[in-house]
Amino acid sequence: MYVQELEPVADSLGLSALVAALPLVIVLVLLGGVRMKAHLAGLTGLMAAALVAWLAYGMPLGQTVSSAAQGAAFGLFPILWIVVNALWVYRMTVRTRHFDILRRSFGRLSDDPRIQALVVAFCFGALLEALAGFGAPVAICSVMLVALGFDPVRAAVVALVANTAPVAFGAMGTPVVTLAQVTGLPLHDVASVVGRQTPLLALVVPLVLVFLVDGKRGLRETWVPALVCGLAFAVAQFAASNYVSAQLADIGAALAGAGALVAVPHARVPADESVRASVLTGARSEDLDETDPRGQVLRAYAPYALIVVIFSVAQIPAVKDWSAKVTRTYDWPFLNVVNPDGDPVGGNVFTWPIVSTGGTLVLLAGILTALVLGVHARVAVREWAATVHELRFAILTVTSVLALAYVMNLSGQAATIGHFVAAAGAGLAFLSPVLGWFGVAVSGSDTSANALFGALQVTAARESGLSPELLAAANSSGGVLGKMISPQNLTIACAAVGLAGREGDLLRKVLPWSLGLLLVMCLIVVGQSSPVLGWMLP
Repeated sequence: MYVQELEPVADSLGLSALVAALPLVIVLVLLGGVRMKAHLAGLTGLMAAALVAWLAYGMPLGQTVSSAAQGAAFGLFPILWIVVNALWVYRMTVRTRHFDILRRSFGRLSDDPRIQALVVAFCFGALLEALAGFGAPVAICSVMLVALGFDPVRAAVVALVANTAPVAFGAMGTPVVTLAQVTGLPLHDVASVVGRQTPLLALVVPLVLVFLVDGKRGLRETWVPALVCGLAFAVAQFAASNYVSAQLADIGAALAGAGALVAVPHARVPADESVRASVLTGARSEDLDETDPRGQVLRAYAPYALIVVIFSVAQIPAVKDWSAKVTRTYDWPFLNVVNPDGDPVGGNVFTWPIVSTGGTLVLLAGILTALVLGVHARVAVREWAATVHELRFAILTVTSVLALAYVMNLSGQAATIGHFVAAAGAGLAFLSPVLGWFGVAVSGSDTSANALFGALQVTAARESGLSPELLAAANSSGGVLGKMISPQNLTIACAAVGLAGREGDLLRKVLPWSLGLLLVMCLIVVGQSSPVLGWMLP
């Protein structure tokens, strides 16, 4: 049995926290300073965490390796199981050219570039974030906006800023699922609080987007559809995350936002030529004028409709009960850890939700998508293997970061840092979103930031008398605002629109919005930690 210690270094909490923070510092310096590739930085940080656990904390080497293996296993299933299958569905739509049909369908919804930005970057981007995440929405939406005639820089900036409100529930709720796993808090409790924070961003982001597209004129002329779109998105995200399913939150929000936008008469008014001339300064794709048969358009939308239907069916009580019965729970081998009070920690067991996990449901949707789109079984399998190959470095990054997080959490390193950080007292509520923002800005992933800092936030909250659910959620909600300035996302955006090497230009354009929205989120969390907005919490 391994008993966690909080002050293993010279019986000093400060020195112990300094040593415990070394793996995180190493990862952040290698990513942000040295610009090392993420998977190499993650592996280096993992090695550092294992050495600190073994040498400083006295965790047996076998248990250290076992805790890392469990983190890597959780990274593979359910996290990467979701991502691989979701991107597989997307690749099949590209191969069959149904994605081009979808793009043309969006272009015909409105000829106003400000409305097109809302449809493509905000609504469709949110749907892509819901299904895949990990940079896919920025890359795909940037390309679509350029095809519609947007200047490449403007297209990239709009796609980056739009990729905020849906991030916490992206990839079928992967960030909040990870947050619940590493903190030991119930998923519903964490998702409910996040669902009372990020929807407030959704009210603001569409207004920011029309301003980015057309300045004050865009805000003055299209604030109504932008506000209606954001409100519908916010309400749907709140309702789904609190009362339906965290995995469906972004899907429902994206569809609600798009539906509300299309329903607003103002959004269908033809744009003034002066607007189009000043905004659309790029080359418009000629294939936008092609006419697609209605049947092909319906097939282009089918993959996303299938995912919505399958996830909705999975929420039916009888189906949920059946899937719960086939869920397996195992005692994790060579791992026996208790906290300083002698209570066993959650890492001693491993839960395998074989059917109910999002990845399995997306896999089923992918199989049906292959049938609907007419993809031969051999081709579909080849596309799945190609997806795994495309994500090979992302797979290595996620598994190493999760292994690092599990070693830090189970050895007691995260608890030591959490107790030390708790000294910030009431100021912790303001700093909590900043920590998540910093983590995502460096790692490019809300999932990774939650894995790294989630347990730390909960420990600090309990020590300072604040709500653990609030600070855990704040880590994820603040993190979404670091996405637009992360080197990973900036590079993806530049590569997508042919601006290689101009990441600095994009950073200067999006940084003020990232910091401004982060300040708003910090004030929201401070308010929710006090009687001022405390009524918002469940």
